[in-house]
Amino acid sequence: MPDTIIERILARAAGLDTVQPGQIVTCDVDMTVVIDVQFAHDRLADVRALHDPDKVAVVLDHAVPAPTPRDADHGAKARAFVAKHGIDRFYDVGRHGIVHQVIAEQGLVLPGTVVCCTDSHTCAGGALNSAARGLGPLEILQMLCTGQTWYRVPPTIRYELTGTKPAHINGKDIFLTISGRYGDATDHALEFGGPGLASVPMSDRRTIATQGAEIGADFTLFPCDAVTGEFLAEVAPGAAYTRSDPDPDAGYAVVRTLDLGTVEPMVALPGTVINNAVPLSGLDRTRIDQAFIGSCANGQLADLAVAARVVEGRKVAPGVRLIVTPASQQVYLEAVKRGYVATLVEAGAVVTNSTCGACFGYHMGVLAPGEVCVTSSTRNFRGRMGSTEARVYMASPATVAASALTGYIAGSDQVAEVAA
Repeated sequence: MPDTIIERILARAAGLDTVQPGQIVTCDVDMTVVIDVQFAHDRLADVRALHDPDKVAVVLDHAVPAPTPRDADHGAKARAFVAKHGIDRFYDVGRHGIVHQVIAEQGLVLPGTVVCCTDSHTCAGGALNSAARGLGPLEILQMLCTGQTWYRVPPTIRYELTGTKPAHINGKDIFLTISGRYGDATDHALEFGGPGLASVPMSDRRTIATQGAEIGADFTLFPCDAVTGEFLAEVAPGAAYTRSDPDPDAGYAVVRTLDLGTVEPMVALPGTVINNAVPLSGLDRTRIDQAFIGSCANGQLADLAVAARVVEGRKVAPGVRLIVTPASQQVYLEAVKRGYVATLVEAGAVVTNSTCGACFGYHMGVLAPGEVCVTSSTRNFRGRMGSTEARVYMASPATVAASALTGYIAGSDQVAEVAA
């Protein structure tokens, strides 16, 4: 029977010829990833043996370097867990980064595989043709011990991309166009394809895939094409994998067409991205206190490059804090080598070490009551980045950087001019 991408991957992982939407399947997991915050749960200390240490990675990312004694204890427990079970893929402080960036750049996410982690934005791995999803701590515990988990096979919403992505448009703009126009996709998989996909680089695909969680999608998947192959040749040369592309006559819950050439710079209004994103051209003049560029969605090297290009030779507006957090230490190092960090700092930005910190309102960028932030991170709901009385707008790195220069959320013409 013709398969969508998610149906093909889950069927392989379950040892079946085919699967149907609604079917519950038990799947072998190719990579289980544990992050620092999971070590707040004592049950990890009870694990006697792992099903396969070579299929486990541990990444410290949410609170690094440790800002509190409690977080330091989580790091200590992670190091003890790694030593006890002989885990080679351990990304401690200094080698660390936001988990979804780390496992991608380390070649731990491959086409056709099943990848799981406690963080909801694990769906980022779908950009690499993987069935990647965030699951709960007890589910991760089960995978560590058995190497398996179960899924209900979701129906798929297909996005057929046409046209060509404009140079100043980011994956964030594409995602916000979708979330604003179509709303939630709860209990569905999202699948992207079409002739326009060739114009969407891997960095933008990873942004789109990461953000799928914000509209309730179980998975967000891209096919394995030339862009995928080029990325994997760099991060995982010689790796063996089985690509999982959809059949031409696969069955979808719905098929939607998006002409990339019509996508404008977008912004999500505070509270949610679901039916709450508008073109910048339709936004009233909005003053900001903070501008944030970073997170697993938009802390990639390409994002820092755009931000540096926008602010080069200019200064952050008085009264505005521009905070930039690279998605990994590897991204940070490359950004230093290319001069992006120097350009950002000269403009008045603060460039932090790689961590989830400001994105989830924990440290290095928390908002005060009444403040307004425009962010390129993953979420904008009330209280996400600090005070419940703060307001958070979401936009692309180009929009955020341009806004930091003026003190107001930038207009679409400004973004097109400085980001192209």
